Amino acid sequence: MKASPALATPAQQLKADPHRQAFLLLRTVFTVAPILFGLDKFTNLLTDWTMYLAPVATSVVPLPAQSIMYVVGGVEILAGVLVALRPRLGSAVVAVWLLGIIINLIVLGSFYDVALRDFGLLVAALALNRLSPRKASKATATV
Repeated sequence: MKASPALATPAQQLKADPHRQAFLLLRTVFTVAPILFGLDKFTNLLTDWTMYLAPVATSVVPLPAQSIMYVVGGVEILAGVLVALRPRLGSAVVAVWLLGIIINLIVLGSFYDVALRDFGLLVAALALNRLSPRKASKATATV
């Protein structure tokens, strides 16, 4: 005998819905990873992030490479928080951000392996965007 969906616990509902599982996995990853990588731009514990910056960036933006990385870190932290709060919008921001990183790496002329990995992440961010629930519009909410 099957339990009524209305009586199912949230854990049972989650277990029965693979789309929701995929959404929560992607939302968690795209919240945590950008925040951690953003924080590391300030500490350089994982790597020296400035080596991934194309020299053209420092010629266009009149700041030292590490200062640019501080800005990058701040944007990444904000993007992660945005994914947590508004996953549909945040995932689009992360996808565009990853595209910028890919372009930077191609212009740099090295780290093609990282660019390919970031392309995979870009596709995953777009998948999160598609899985994210839309906000109900005011017109449909009042009907």
